[in-house]
Amino acid sequence: MEEIYVRHVEFLGFEKRFFPSQHYVYMLMVKWNNLSEKLIYRGYPEIYTFHKSLMEMFPIEAGDIDKKDRIIPALPAPKWLDSQKSTETRQSTLAEYCHSLINLPPKISRCQLVCNFFKVRPEDENPPAQQFKRNEAIVMSTDKARGNTSEISGPIILESYRVISDYSKTSKYEINLLTGDLVEIVEKSPNGWWFCQCDIKRGWVPASYLEPLDGPEEPEDADPNYAGELYITTQAYKAAQDDELTLETGETIEVIHKLLDGWWVVRKGEETGHFPSMFLHKTGEKKEMEENVIRRQIPPPRRSTIRNAQSIHGKGRKGISQNTYRRNSRRFLLQKGDWPNQPRKTSNDATQSPLQEKENGDNIPKPAGSSPGGELKKGAPFIPPRPSPELIMERCTENTCKKVSVRDSTECHLLFEGIFISVFFMYTEQKYKCNNVNDSSFQLQFIEGNQFI
Repeated sequence: MEEIYVRHVEFLGFEKRFFPSQHYVYMLMVKWNNLSEKLIYRGYPEIYTFHKSLMEMFPIEAGDIDKKDRIIPALPAPKWLDSQKSTETRQSTLAEYCHSLINLPPKISRCQLVCNFFKVRPEDENPPAQQFKRNEAIVMSTDKARGNTSEISGPIILESYRVISDYSKTSKYEINLLTGDLVEIVEKSPNGWWFCQCDIKRGWVPASYLEPLDGPEEPEDADPNYAGELYITTQAYKAAQDDELTLETGETIEVIHKLLDGWWVVRKGEETGHFPSMFLHKTGEKKEMEENVIRRQIPPPRRSTIRNAQSIHGKGRKGISQNTYRRNSRRFLLQKGDWPNQPRKTSNDATQSPLQEKENGDNIPKPAGSSPGGELKKGAPFIPPRPSPELIMERCTENTCKKVSVRDSTECHLLFEGIFISVFFMYTEQKYKCNNVNDSSFQLQFIEGNQFI
């Protein structure tokens, strides 16, 4: 398993909190080597305690034995009483300290103590509810941040999104939003809940209530992966809409499309449908990694359930229908050879034509020169069986499938029959010209036998 370590730490500013008592915490954006970014909050006393533990763990690199060998950066002790001014002036010192710490040899910068300190905690994602009443956030100035930015990462620019409908919070960790509000995204959680900042308010909101400013499409949405990734359901869910799946706890499924709104498209056997990602756990991963995901009881609402959604874009967001997911999934599995209902080919099937999937005799009369065993006599043309509508739809192009889908069942039947007649006459005309296949009486007899007149 790949080692997870901190790649960069960016100081965003600090917050003044009043619960349980007045104190200050720093806002740090931690970037990991797996390209994930997490916002954490740490107080200066806690940072200094971590620094002392690191010095004790590496006494040589701390200069306890010989001061010339010291490579761990210094950090001043905390004051008895912290003021807003001292907290603000200490930001540059902490930014330089973290930058030097991350660039130390891997045995120090990637040790378990460092990783555990910068790892996101439940209180980072779910701060105490009381703080939302009176918290004050002070963002670090751009000039100070620019001077301490690592070479491997540019300055952080928060994305702006627009609210498409009024949203009322359902827990103390969320915020209320009004239609047209502009919010800045601090973190996009894979379960569909995003941590946002709107004016002085900060909290979690469902991603389905937000839209990008540049266009209706979400540029970070990944493309479908019909190979699928194995996941296990951690909680049962009953489908509330037609394009969702009902699954029980402990079922193994395949995720074929990960959407940012937290409703992933999964495949269970032949069926596909949406399922809340917060109830899924990837097979092979440790349970401890689930701590990075917010524990909630109810998944975020879907975009289709939002009433009176008001978008600034003329065209709506393009979505993929479940019919398209199922068709493409079946096509991928057929090519791969993993389709569950795919019949096994026998030695007799190998000599048949590609269109001969049904036995000759469903709706087509046997040719006059055929023997009881099914073999044709010499000189008689072979009449291939009429393919099923499903087979024709499977081997047609997408444009043909779309045109067929808008017709009624009668028109579809005539279209399938027409395709078969055209294929038969082209086949017989080229292979049996010497047998006078183009004779009108033979053609008429074949059409009458198939109830076309």
